[in-house]
Amino acid sequence: MIKSFRTVSFFEGISFLVILFITMPLKYIFETPGPNRVIGMAHGALFLLYVILALLVKSKKNWDTKTLAIVLVCSVIPFGTFWMDRKYLKESN
Repeated sequence: MIKSFRTVSFFEGISFLVILFITMPLKYIFETPGPNRVIGMAHGALFLLYVILALLVKSKKNWDTKTLAIVLVCSVIPFGTFWMDRKYLKESN
């Protein structure tokens, strides 16, 4: 389960960065909203999966509520999921 969470967190982080730095400029500067719809839908699904897996991993890793909150907040901060992986999951290879 931890390996799955690491994979989802990686792709969730990538999709968030693609939205911020590629599809949002395309949408608002170049008036091309199509890529934002597609990547946004994928990112939304990855985000929901990230939250669900974080809740499941909480019990497996014996995280307290504060740690879970940090892990969840990392999903809405650019590059946060990559930091979270290194800080809380890396030793679980």
